[in-house]
Amino acid sequence: MKISGSIGLCAFLLTLETTIAFAPAPSQSITARTVMSSTKTTCPKTGNPLPNLPIPDPLLSLTPGTWAYDTMSRRLNKEILQRTYEENEEQFNSPPFAKALERFNKLRSELDDAANTKLRHLEFESTDGRPADVVAREEAEWKSIMQPYIDNGDTWLSAPWLYTEFYAYRRLIEAIGYYDKSNADTYMYDPFVFAKRAGLHSSVNSAENMLEKVVSLPNTKEGVALAAAFALWGNKMDLSIWPADAENSSLDVFAKILHAADDNLLHDDTDLLTARCEVLRETGDGKIDIIVDNAGFELVTDLALADHLVASGVARVVTFQLKGHPTFVSDALEKDLLETVQHYASLSPEKYPNAHAAGLRWQKYLEEGKWVCHEDNFWCQPSPFWEMPNPLRADMKDRCDLAFVKGDANYRRLLGDRYWDYSAPFQDVVGCYFPCPVCSLRTLKAEVGCGMDEKQVERARGLDDGWMVNGRFGVVQVGTGAGEIGAEE
Repeated sequence: MKISGSIGLCAFLLTLETTIAFAPAPSQSITARTVMSSTKTTCPKTGNPLPNLPIPDPLLSLTPGTWAYDTMSRRLNKEILQRTYEENEEQFNSPPFAKALERFNKLRSELDDAANTKLRHLEFESTDGRPADVVAREEAEWKSIMQPYIDNGDTWLSAPWLYTEFYAYRRLIEAIGYYDKSNADTYMYDPFVFAKRAGLHSSVNSAENMLEKVVSLPNTKEGVALAAAFALWGNKMDLSIWPADAENSSLDVFAKILHAADDNLLHDDTDLLTARCEVLRETGDGKIDIIVDNAGFELVTDLALADHLVASGVARVVTFQLKGHPTFVSDALEKDLLETVQHYASLSPEKYPNAHAAGLRWQKYLEEGKWVCHEDNFWCQPSPFWEMPNPLRADMKDRCDLAFVKGDANYRRLLGDRYWDYSAPFQDVVGCYFPCPVCSLRTLKAEVGCGMDEKQVERARGLDDGWMVNGRFGVVQVGTGAGEIGAEE
């Protein structure tokens, strides 16, 4: 049963902002393309609710000097795919990977001439090892995604940045033959496994200190706030002021730690988040999703958040929403989460007592069904979250009491990767259409945003020219979800 909770709902509605004061200025010319009418209240593609505000133009990759242009014209090929080749050089140069290498090089040659190379539809193997209905569904989804830009004659730079970036990673999966069951060497081969395992192994030292703190968090709103702060900032948290006897310390001490962590927050809805969690703690039946971003240390912070939510009684079940195939180098699949849990459980209890103990707890949560993993290809696609398909949307609407959305790519999809006013209320952009109550934990790594405090944005601009893209600044933003009373008013 969905829990609305008068405390959480009143807190949501009392804090909704209604003014739009300032905005990013798109500096690139926008070619003619299909844009949703601002008069529509439901998505013509899915019938889902839309943002309450007129939907602005998407980010393209046409303007030199922007992060989007640099990513699609240089960084994706020269850095990311080059590193992918180097990490998999032995495999790429083996006979079973000959076709994969040929297609991989073809993809790179397209990106070398990104400004002039037109996009094409994905190709699907006749030897695809998945069930036929799964293949047909994904093929239809990608055809629908790409058709407007192929019909428009778009290139890697003129189509929306988010679309071409996700498309590039799916083209890599195509090139490798990831789903080709006729080739045992390339079938389900993860080209990012070396990078992800390196991140996993290097995470332990930082995580050991953090996990010692997590088990001592109080079962109060302050505990939830700190667990969320860990999930947002990770090893950027200043733990030097953590009390030696945390279990017997006053809540004021934890409030001071939180205050030290919020210097670089451009919007902070932590009070709304903790109010919602207190409602769920009181009911004892909370069902919470974490829409996961990266493997490695960031995933460990997600597991730590889920650990606290279950241990403190906020959640009865935590569902991890994970990618359906390798993408964006470090994004986490179910196998990455399970490998992380197994790795931590197998650590030396003498050298890493807190990480080892955490791994054992996490194994137990999985065995008991308190943690559930769910992969879906929607999380690997560029469509805005207001186009979330059924049954995924229906499941989250009916089952989920609160969803944490982690990471920058997921945040970009919450916003459709469009030029929203920076102060446009998160509730009117995201909270009004999302299928359930939602909390975004995001450090800024792309030139989009909403719901940020004007004075804080001006301060960030003055402190750091790269404030939108370097991860120094972050937001904690909460929305009611479309199913809540008043969410669409």
